[in-house]
Amino acid sequence: MALLKDIKDNFYINLSAHYDKGEIDHIFFALTEAYLGYSKIDYLNKQNEVLEENIQQQFHEALQRLERDEPLQYVVGKAWFLGRPYEVNKSVLIPRPETEELVDLIIRDTKGQSGSLRMIDIGTGSGCIPISLKLQFPEAVVSGVDISREALEVAKKNAYRYEAAVNFMLMDILEWDSVFMNEQCYDVIVSNPPYITPDEKVAMHPNVLQYEPHMALFVEGQAPLLFYETIASFGLSHLRAGGKLYFEINKNYGTQVCDLLRKKGYKHVELIQDMQGADRIVRALLEA
Repeated sequence: MALLKDIKDNFYINLSAHYDKGEIDHIFFALTEAYLGYSKIDYLNKQNEVLEENIQQQFHEALQRLERDEPLQYVVGKAWFLGRPYEVNKSVLIPRPETEELVDLIIRDTKGQSGSLRMIDIGTGSGCIPISLKLQFPEAVVSGVDISREALEVAKKNAYRYEAAVNFMLMDILEWDSVFMNEQCYDVIVSNPPYITPDEKVAMHPNVLQYEPHMALFVEGQAPLLFYETIASFGLSHLRAGGKLYFEINKNYGTQVCDLLRKKGYKHVELIQDMQGADRIVRALLEA
């Protein structure tokens, strides 16, 4: 027989080497919500409840996965982005608050624009970026591309959940010139591409390094600006005059990304800091 409070105590004992008390609280209550539908207040009233065996097993399996440093979001199968839950698994990156800031900036910049907007997200993963944009701008034509078939399956499920009509495409953006027709133009191009270099692996938490898809995380150390260079070139051919390009960037390469865009002819190139004060977003305009 196991009481709910016994399960919680067991989490403290077994996860204390991995997380502090506040983090363990967050993890445990996320699981009680996922498995039991209980809030923190519900827990106070039900902590002496005897759990059914199948529920005990769910908590046990979750604890084992967490002890192996698997991210909580993969354990529960969802992550929150701009107030909405998105399905996630090991095929897609877990959405970050910095990416929420990126999308919020696009929304603020784009509000009030007239006409039929066309937007594309490159390296779409879970689909949280294009889905959020489509929900904000229902009349816009929004697309998302990714090289991973498995990632697109997750993105399509998330789009279906929110009834967001996003056009998803399986493709390698490094081969964009053989895929896109000349007349395919966009008002907004956004990308959170792979940008972590191999040298930065040593500072990464195991739950990121061991579980999140390396294809979406890492870029070759010899070419840290590869995707920015490629997508900027794509923009020169497929951004409408007055269109904007948005990047989430490696904080160590902000100046280099801005210089690259200016050399290609983009105007009003801006380096924007995230809420932690790190260089995180670059915005640029393609003039006529």
